[in-house]
Amino acid sequence: PRFPDCLPALGCRNPNGRARAANSYRKRRGLLETLPAGLRPAARRHVSTGRSSLFLPAVGPSNNRSRKQEPGGCLESNIGAGKVLPEGRESREVNSGTKNRMESWPGIPYSVSSNTTDLTIGFISSAVSVVLFGSNFVPVKKFDTGDGMFFQWILCAAIWIVSLIVNLIQNSPKFWPLAMVGGFLWATGNVTVVPVVKTIGLGLGLLIWASFNLLTGWASSRFGWFGIDPEEVRKPVLNYIGATLSVLSCIIFLFIKSEVQNSSPSSESTPLLREQSINSSEYRVENRSDVSWVDNLSPLGKRMVGCFLAMIAGIFYGSSFVPVFYIKDHGRRNGTIYTGASQFDLDYVFAHFSGIFLTSTVYFLLYCAAMKNNPKIYPAAIIPGFISGTLWAIANCCWFIANHYLSAVVSFPIITAGPGFIAAVWGVLVFKEIKGLKNYLLLLVAFCIILAGSLSTAFSKV
Repeated sequence: PRFPDCLPALGCRNPNGRARAANSYRKRRGLLETLPAGLRPAARRHVSTGRSSLFLPAVGPSNNRSRKQEPGGCLESNIGAGKVLPEGRESREVNSGTKNRMESWPGIPYSVSSNTTDLTIGFISSAVSVVLFGSNFVPVKKFDTGDGMFFQWILCAAIWIVSLIVNLIQNSPKFWPLAMVGGFLWATGNVTVVPVVKTIGLGLGLLIWASFNLLTGWASSRFGWFGIDPEEVRKPVLNYIGATLSVLSCIIFLFIKSEVQNSSPSSESTPLLREQSINSSEYRVENRSDVSWVDNLSPLGKRMVGCFLAMIAGIFYGSSFVPVFYIKDHGRRNGTIYTGASQFDLDYVFAHFSGIFLTSTVYFLLYCAAMKNNPKIYPAAIIPGFISGTLWAIANCCWFIANHYLSAVVSFPIITAGPGFIAAVWGVLVFKEIKGLKNYLLLLVAFCIILAGSLSTAFSKV
């Protein structure tokens, strides 16, 4: 619209007010790039995530909370630290005599909950993430990875290289060390896979850690655990239903049996579905010659230790995004060390993945020391492991993007439930591991539950 046509909607009735409104309108037409530098992080947060309020930098005494109507009809507000404008309003800093003040005006509605483009990007990213998470271990399907320690280090090295490329594409955003804690949590949960498999088996272990992963990631975002802001959805009941169905789908996969025929005694080939996890990089465990501390436990002790470690792994997996959310949420507030931090999740990929590689390296060195500098190295798994790590890293980058455009409360149920079905499709169509009418029916039921859960979660946002 022409400027004169839009002025009545801006509430400005005198020439001075119209001039300010026109200037404000031009800046809104330019969206974020034309906003004053001090307000860009706050506005970006508001536009891209659609959370409830817009946080503003402090521009005056903290006890000055008055809001008044200017003679020109434009709303003026002096807002202290940590105060917010009502939903749907934007602001800019204006020089007024000897002090600064904040001028606000009705903003052009633009949020993730109502913007079709943002929702489309979010759901496409979720779909790509599901497909890659369900396929990333296919390259190592026919290769022996031993006890998994060397393989996980190769995989994490590939993950870090992908994050370096992403960091360069993003023009090297500020590195926040706290984001590395998320990588530490993921890598620490990942190394528990070996003792979990040796104590309770991968079928039960995967069910436990996948369920705790989903519930921890979803609940921490939905209810604001660990110091982060709670995520809101338009239809909470649908969101709860979607999360519940996603957990139920994990239970269904426990009853799907894989049949594998080994081509030779030295060539180990294990079921892709039963060994598949979106978080676990430990693909196979050699039980024939490996002896560890868990082998000395009693049957009851093994079950208790295995279940406990699987729960810890799931909680760590589900909490790995929390440091990034914490930085973003506190970046919208004044008086914190994170004030002004980027609100785009992909800007934290390099720090997060650096934490993964650093932690993985430390654990691998400890493993080498425990093995008296004689670790079990499997050269044939290097290139497949690198490809697997690359696919995993791309999938996780898509998860970061989905978190940004959909919020974690929507992305977690979708992305944690879908990969199991993709892995099952590989097992049916390519590796011929899943056979029999019973397995096919269970797979169909699991697909319907995943689809219903994903749709419920998706519609809870729109």
